[in-house]
Amino acid sequence: MRNTSLAALSLGILPSIAKATEPLKPNSPILCDESTEDAYGQGPFYKANAPSIQNDILANSNEVGTRLILSGQVLNLACSEVIPNTEIDIWHANDAGEYDNSGYNLRGKAISNSQGFYVFETIKPGLYLNGSTYRPSHFHFKITPPNFPTLITQLYFAGDPHIATDAAASLTTGTFDASNRIIPLTTNVNGVLEGTWDIVINGDGISLSANNIHLDKGMIYSASPNPFNNRLEIKYGVFQQAKVSVFVYNIEGKIVAELNKQQLNPQKYEVIWEPDSNLANGHYFIALQINDLQVHYMKVIRKK
Repeated sequence: MRNTSLAALSLGILPSIAKATEPLKPNSPILCDESTEDAYGQGPFYKANAPSIQNDILANSNEVGTRLILSGQVLNLACSEVIPNTEIDIWHANDAGEYDNSGYNLRGKAISNSQGFYVFETIKPGLYLNGSTYRPSHFHFKITPPNFPTLITQLYFAGDPHIATDAAASLTTGTFDASNRIIPLTTNVNGVLEGTWDIVINGDGISLSANNIHLDKGMIYSASPNPFNNRLEIKYGVFQQAKVSVFVYNIEGKIVAELNKQQLNPQKYEVIWEPDSNLANGHYFIALQINDLQVHYMKVIRKK
């Protein structure tokens, strides 16, 4: 493992007189908006008793369609706590816009881990007619935090031309406002779509990371290459003198690596993670802690 001050390297001066560069900020900070119900509710295609998602894969490798990875955290209504052990029941149409009503294909349950994270890989759902118009591509969710009511809702994707004509997805005010359930998708280096949706719901959680607290404390700028194999370079910034730690969690929320733990000054840094060859393929989360408070995270994928 290697931890180096990027500010000192790039400026070519001694660390004692190096100054922290202006901290970068996200283009679109996530606001703490409660996740709303969908106006169409559960719909006619829900099936109870869906199986648990295995190895974060909802759609098997033979499923026709464009691969899509969705991840996020489950947060309480104040976005001050994450909610572990939340059941996230997912179902959606296949690439042809059809639901499996006889079995459980493209149906499954994920559980948020000890850090409130969830992730699953599937395909982007196809379109189907709803009367004379097409419904936009969407995921269905039933989300149940421990000892709290279930939220039934749907998630849509930015740029879908059918959102404007859909009776549910087009709502922008009121109880069924879908505005914060329309998320952008990006394409990673492997041609897989990726999206992030933080679920904000009524529930009791644990204080790990409040939304946007990284803006004045520190943040992870990049983790590359992603996906990675033997080596991952993590670049991050510290915005105040603090005790700093960089951890790696697996999808179950277990710490698999602690890359750095020391007192640092406000600067940019990098650390190299070279995981054990026996570490399994899959999704991992890089977490930055400032004075024992987790302030920022980034999802990475290991593929050997």
